[in-house]
Amino acid sequence: MPGYSERSALQSGNKRPTPDTRKNRWRMRLPSLLAVLSFLTFLTAPAALAQDPEEMKGTPAEPADAREIRDQIAAVEKLQHALPDRGAALYFLAAAKQHLRETREALALLKECLALEEGFDPSGDPAFLGLKETKEFSTLIENVHRDFPAVAQAREAIRTTEKDLVPEGLAYAAGRNVFYLGSLNRRKIVEIGRDGNISDFVPSDRFGLLPVLGIRASPGDGTVWADSFSDSGRTELLHFDSAGKLLGRFKPEGSLKHGFNDLVLRKTGEVITTDSLANAVLRFDPASGTFSPLPVHRPLFYPNGITLSEDDHTLYVADSLGVVRVDLLSGESRDVDPGPRSTLAGIDGLYWHNGSLIAIQNGIGSPRVAAFRLSGDGLRVTRTTVLENRSNFCVLPTTGAIRGSDFFFIANSQIDNLNNDRVMDVTRLEVIRIGVLRLP
Repeated sequence: MPGYSERSALQSGNKRPTPDTRKNRWRMRLPSLLAVLSFLTFLTAPAALAQDPEEMKGTPAEPADAREIRDQIAAVEKLQHALPDRGAALYFLAAAKQHLRETREALALLKECLALEEGFDPSGDPAFLGLKETKEFSTLIENVHRDFPAVAQAREAIRTTEKDLVPEGLAYAAGRNVFYLGSLNRRKIVEIGRDGNISDFVPSDRFGLLPVLGIRASPGDGTVWADSFSDSGRTELLHFDSAGKLLGRFKPEGSLKHGFNDLVLRKTGEVITTDSLANAVLRFDPASGTFSPLPVHRPLFYPNGITLSEDDHTLYVADSLGVVRVDLLSGESRDVDPGPRSTLAGIDGLYWHNGSLIAIQNGIGSPRVAAFRLSGDGLRVTRTTVLENRSNFCVLPTTGAIRGSDFFFIANSQIDNLNNDRVMDVTRLEVIRIGVLRLP
């Protein structure tokens, strides 16, 4: 789920978040590249482009999280030459530099990134709000929109009656032909029947749930697994039967903060979940009820979307810098090469479909939905197809679910209207729309 984007709040003129607000809203699932910089905020206006910060009279001091941000910058700079996607590292660094009000450096990095023509679109990223009125930035955006035009192919499939769900996870259960939709705000799971009827699968007041994120339905026994975590850093993996009865709730040991985000179910019964707060991927053994880390070849930055190929032992994990392929039999992991003029950065929902990765990309600026055809070994993108881009179905998409050859996805999650697990402005709430796209 997102690490909340502040796009709507800033554009609508709402009050800028307090430090605590910022920490919470950038955390959860929208994998904006700044989400991994745990404490990013927009507390003060960015430095003007025309002047260096030291030249400006009355320039505010560095952000309170400057040391942490610089540590993140150093980590990505060290890693960037080993990444197959140079644009992802450049975009990450540009956003971080702009947050530190190092605007000239940020713009230079952004220019270098956009020159690669990979699909990054900073026009929809609040990190670059301070550059929007400049001619230089406007020219960059014009070029991006020329190279990557709007794509509007989705249609509305479902809409909810409850405006304040603030949904994040969506799953499809083929055996029952129903969808499950998780709610961050109501802390429940609703069921969408084959007739379109929407009812509570797990009501808000039944089990004292945390905000619900990723959901998966087991094709074997019809049970439902879900991730949940709160702003306090508490997290749980939940297991329900097909009637919504709670079969188990599990959490990692220790006092460290964790944030279970999205998950996959293996045929063996094993559950694998991304842990966005701990920057880790965890394997859960239902028999023992224990979690163990899944090692990968490089540090992860806000791991989020996750999917399994049809062979059940090839895992794909998305973070802010791309997608890591893990062979669960050998333990070997490598970055998937997106190829030229393509990026796998900033993926929220990630899904496998007939040799392709289907992705909702929230961390590349303006969100989009794309399909990435993979090579036979699953290590390289051979064709990128943008399925939806800059349309009214890309307001704030998060996750989706595949039914046959159709991809259903949350189009307007409204996560940007949630803070401290509560809706900030009820007057801004809208009905939730689920769009559908035909997959290539």
